[in-house]
Amino acid sequence: MASEEASLRALESLMSEFFHDRTTNERKHEIEELLNNFAQQIGAWRHCFYFLSNTLNDYVMMYSLTVFENLINKMWLGVPSQDKMEIRSCLPKLLLTQHKSLPNFIRNKLCKVIVDIGRQDWPMFYHDFFTNTLQLIQSPSTTPLGLIMLKTTSEELACPREDLSIARKEELRKLLLDQVPTVLSLLTGILESIWDKHSVIAATPPPSPTSGDNGNNGDLVSNLLQTPPSAKPLNQPVPVLDLESEYICSLALECLTHLFSWIPLSSSITPSLLTTIFHFARFGCDTRAKKMASVNGNSQNVAWTQERGHLGILAMSCINELMSKNCVPIEFEDYLLQLFQQTFYLLQKITRENKTHTVKSRLEELDESYIEKFTDFLRLFVSIHLRRIESNSQFPVVELLGLLFKYTFHQPTHEGYFSCMDIWLLFLEYLTSKIKSRLTDRNTVLNRYKDALVLLLREVLNRIQFRYNQSQLEELDDETLDDDQQTEWQRYLRQSLEVVAKVMELLPTHAFSTLFPVLRDNLTVYLGLQQFIVPSERGHRLNISAENDCRRLHCSLRDLSSLLQAVGRLAEYFIGDAFTTRFNDALTVVERLVESTLYGSRVKLYNMETAVPSVLKPDLIDVHAQSLAALQAYSHWLAQFSSEVQQQNSAQFISLISTTMEAVAPLISTKVPEKLLLSACHLLVSVATTVRPVFLIRIPAVQKIFNRVTDSAAQRLPDEAQVLICRALSNILLLPWPGLSESEQQWQDRSTNHSNLISALTREYRALKSNVVPQGKVQLEDAKVVIHQTLSILKDIVDTVSTEATKSRQICYQSMQDSVQVSLDLFPSYIHQPDVTDEMLSFFLTLFQGLRVQMGGPFTEQIIQTFLNMFTREQLAESILHEGSAGCHVVEKFLKILQVVVQEPGQVFKPFLPSIIALCMEQVYPIVAERPSPDVKAELFELLYEVLHHNWRYFFKSTVLASVHRGTAEEQMENENQFIAIMQAFGQSFLQPDIHIFKQNLTYLESVNTKQKLYHKKIFRTSMLFQFVNVLLQVLVHKSHDLLQEEIGIAVYNMASVDFDSFYTAFLPEFLSSCSGIDANQRTVLGRNFKLDKDLPSFTQNVHRLVNDLRYYRLCNGSLPPGTIKL
Repeated sequence: MASEEASLRALESLMSEFFHDRTTNERKHEIEELLNNFAQQIGAWRHCFYFLSNTLNDYVMMYSLTVFENLINKMWLGVPSQDKMEIRSCLPKLLLTQHKSLPNFIRNKLCKVIVDIGRQDWPMFYHDFFTNTLQLIQSPSTTPLGLIMLKTTSEELACPREDLSIARKEELRKLLLDQVPTVLSLLTGILESIWDKHSVIAATPPPSPTSGDNGNNGDLVSNLLQTPPSAKPLNQPVPVLDLESEYICSLALECLTHLFSWIPLSSSITPSLLTTIFHFARFGCDTRAKKMASVNGNSQNVAWTQERGHLGILAMSCINELMSKNCVPIEFEDYLLQLFQQTFYLLQKITRENKTHTVKSRLEELDESYIEKFTDFLRLFVSIHLRRIESNSQFPVVELLGLLFKYTFHQPTHEGYFSCMDIWLLFLEYLTSKIKSRLTDRNTVLNRYKDALVLLLREVLNRIQFRYNQSQLEELDDETLDDDQQTEWQRYLRQSLEVVAKVMELLPTHAFSTLFPVLRDNLTVYLGLQQFIVPSERGHRLNISAENDCRRLHCSLRDLSSLLQAVGRLAEYFIGDAFTTRFNDALTVVERLVESTLYGSRVKLYNMETAVPSVLKPDLIDVHAQSLAALQAYSHWLAQFSSEVQQQNSAQFISLISTTMEAVAPLISTKVPEKLLLSACHLLVSVATTVRPVFLIRIPAVQKIFNRVTDSAAQRLPDEAQVLICRALSNILLLPWPGLSESEQQWQDRSTNHSNLISALTREYRALKSNVVPQGKVQLEDAKVVIHQTLSILKDIVDTVSTEATKSRQICYQSMQDSVQVSLDLFPSYIHQPDVTDEMLSFFLTLFQGLRVQMGGPFTEQIIQTFLNMFTREQLAESILHEGSAGCHVVEKFLKILQVVVQEPGQVFKPFLPSIIALCMEQVYPIVAERPSPDVKAELFELLYEVLHHNWRYFFKSTVLASVHRGTAEEQMENENQFIAIMQAFGQSFLQPDIHIFKQNLTYLESVNTKQKLYHKKIFRTSMLFQFVNVLLQVLVHKSHDLLQEEIGIAVYNMASVDFDSFYTAFLPEFLSSCSGIDANQRTVLGRNFKLDKDLPSFTQNVHRLVNDLRYYRLCNGSLPPGTIKL
């Protein structure tokens, strides 16, 4: 005893020293080694039990429990049975005698250690484990302790970690499921008894100031929801609980939440239990308690109130666990209906207004977490269960939407509002899909919800306008970007506009008649600004200076910007089948948009001096940019206008396009703010690409843009704008005019004009000397700028035309032929400049993807040969190993070009296959194979996949007649060594840590097998198949790529299914015999448990069972004491 006492004091001293802030890391490491060595000693648990029983030091207690935990989870198999019995006996006794004096975290850890024993030994060796827990719950003095044990048991046994065999996991789950009815009945009893006990005390509450809540608004529950008579009165006051009862209830609700996460919906979850949970959910919306606390004022009351609110949060968590289950048995649907009815009573309660409370003030009084849980409930209801409940006559969906409306638009936080808007979007998507599937009674469905949709639309539109919602909108952050690269304001507006668009889809006429007058009113203010423009020293000034007028103008301009975005978002609902019926509405919108864009460009409000330049100038620029963007959204409508009614309204169409171009042309300037410039460029691109008017090139404003871009003296636009403008001008000349025959396309003139355009754009580029790299730093940078600017334009033009008609691509290539040749001549000179090489290869890649037919065989061969000659092993090594990411990008682009080449179906590029494969396997692969970085690997393996996928006959000659005569499907093998090298590279990649490469390559192998029966080929079947299976199984065993368990299991099945007999009789025994860390008996059990199934689900289940149990056996064997004899 004296020595144990001394050991305890020494341990306490060590632990205190370890956690002292002045202890060095070296000393901490020494102490850690001492403690670890002690824990590994046989019988160390006896000392730890003494320490636990006799210390008050938290660190010592936690260390001692960790020793027990390690013993039970990792060494239990080797512990003598007598020791196990002692441990199973002494730890629960310790818990029972000391649980009230132990710190909570120590008590919880001790519970976890006891549950770990049950996980190993219940019921065979620890038969009273679960009954002990139930007895603790039923005894009033130990109810909290029993509930903690129950929750820990649910956490650790229902979904155990991998340190158990599959059979044991299944056994534990079954044992627990057998106990579920008893446990749920017990928990129901606890919650009901506490509620009833305290409800008796509060049976006659005094009248409260909020008693008017039950006033004239009508009670949805009594009038509509028809709550089952078994339920307690819903208006019964929430009882006042003592602290002990609160604690017990919170533990019981936490238990239920975890149980509901894994038990199936069944009759064990009784109406009585649901009603009880619902009553506890009322704690979260009981504002009366908060008032009492604020009146009494002391901190104890405040803490007590927070605990009451916490009960409501826990109850809602229980409800949401049930709600999240998509698979609902028919017999449980009535229970769900009851749950919905009761929870929507709460929604009615917290959205009810009276003289003393607004809805918003009610919601502000509630705990934010409770609101989040309630919103989660509504989202789960709409997304999963609305389709089940909607047709039920007992459930008033329309009235629910009214409550959801009030709940949404009185949310106290922005995040809460966003979450509610997501729910409305889910509802609108559900309604839209329902109407599309039931076109016959479309109007019946719509009429049911029309009033709700109209109300929603009007309120959402009001909420995005400063005119109605300035205080809230000014709180939104419009600077900080979130993970989706949008500000809080942009997210708010985008989400609101999605709701407007969904309502527009359902009620187009009404939505338009609601939105357009508001847009028109704000446009009138904007267009009326012209009368306030006066001359100034620097040009012109907006003569509005009064603070109130500036504020009102700011709000009006912000609203106009939002409404323009709304109108643009709705453009898709005016085209297609709706074009004719909604033509006049769309025409009205487009005419106003054209008018406002022209007005903005003529008056040049973006250049105007203002009284508050930091506010009004960005507003004016934004409105102008948004009017251009909104007009761009109607380009598909303009294209349909052109094709369908141009003959009758050609003058009107010409006027719209001409005026639009007059609005765009002045903005193509370096003096215009970039935001506005880019909006104008995008609009021009859309008109040139989507609308394609025949007369576009003849419009003076467009000719002015042509002249500006081709004038070498003109100041160059920023890169993005320059690329967009050149794309638009090229498309005007290249893209076929809709509705005209080939002979009317004027290809000859357009070809000449396009050639002149490209010639002007590439003038400086073509002047670069092909065999001389500028030596001076300045001259080199100047040359790089020219190369970058020119190739980015040419690449974009080729990319745009790549999917167009053959004639367009022919003209494009003819215009660029000289520039392409210059690029090829320049390439060798810049091979050691990775940024330039990258740019050039990007251009050639685009050329190969879009214009390889137009380039013709000989020239394409010349390009490929040039590249193959340039990318020697030395050059590849320099790029990959020494030039960092820039060099890797160059090699990746080169490999992408080769991917395009090997995919070509004709015979032109087939002669390059041997040298391409040699380049991959002999030059690139040896450099990247052992590098941990994924750079270049993804593109290399994609190229190898394309080689296999598109050039199978390079390896396997198809000899149909021969195979018919021989009666076999074997094919003649060629280039065998290259095939083997490729397969070995794929196999090697599965031993690498990079999960993306692993997944990519597994997908490639499966794809080749699906198309070409790779796994069935003799060479693969006889010499590679089981090597691959072995590697994949080892990957599963080592858990290195656990995210891909399912994909690996399917691949193993597909490989094994080639020859199941060999898999079961030869491979599996050999695999098991090669597995280290297990004994012969365990190998036999593993083999026996792998059933001879040949269907995919059973086979993959067997694979995962094998892997799990193999890991389990290794864990057990590794934890046995040295010299243990395994029977």
